[in-house]
Amino acid sequence: MVAFTGAGVSTAAGIPDFRGPKGLYVTRKYDPDTVFDVSAFRRNPEPFYDFTRDFLGVLETLEPTVTHRFLAQLEADGQLTAVVTQNIDSLHQRAGSQKVISVHGDYWTSHCLDCGQAYKLDTMHRMIREAAVPRCSCEGVIKPDVVFYGEAVRDLEGAARAVGASDLLLVLGTSLVIYPAAFLPEQAGGEVVVINRGEVGLPPSPGRYFVDADLDLYFSEVARQLVNSQ
Repeated sequence: MVAFTGAGVSTAAGIPDFRGPKGLYVTRKYDPDTVFDVSAFRRNPEPFYDFTRDFLGVLETLEPTVTHRFLAQLEADGQLTAVVTQNIDSLHQRAGSQKVISVHGDYWTSHCLDCGQAYKLDTMHRMIREAAVPRCSCEGVIKPDVVFYGEAVRDLEGAARAVGASDLLLVLGTSLVIYPAAFLPEQAGGEVVVINRGEVGLPPSPGRYFVDADLDLYFSEVARQLVNSQ
């Protein structure tokens, strides 16, 4: 079993969907063309770190959802081989998932653009409170391992291998409109269960099942059914 997750997994934790009614791309509190453009970042990283200060400040107050923890438990039980995620919030890792393929990167690690020194999330929390732009001991700018516009997605081949080898792919909380990651369910090796609020960009086909439901309520019921069946 493999899970492929999008923003809908994290909205219940309190993280707004960037494309939702209160999201970054609608409210324009931050200009995504500036915040997440790698060329703009190299010219002036301050707008990105203004966003990051707000984003990580919110993230510090949040906990992984029922769905995050359910997937982590499936992995611990040997039933889930990987989580492929489009999210950058690192909540899967915080929930305990070990095999996480973050195709759009995340804040779990950061690296100096000059010397390559690695920094963990808790260190970055401290550094962004102390400086407008965190810098390495070599004076290079530190950049979280988030995929920007102008950068290639991360480990798409590994994600495709995991999805292709699955007997069951859970597609959770994503409308499948962001490419190239949205192609991944097309490569599933077995059956596909899509659980999402609203329409998704995956056409019906034999072996594909679609559920319009709240993820946390859905997996709370699945967990209850699993307990009752034991």
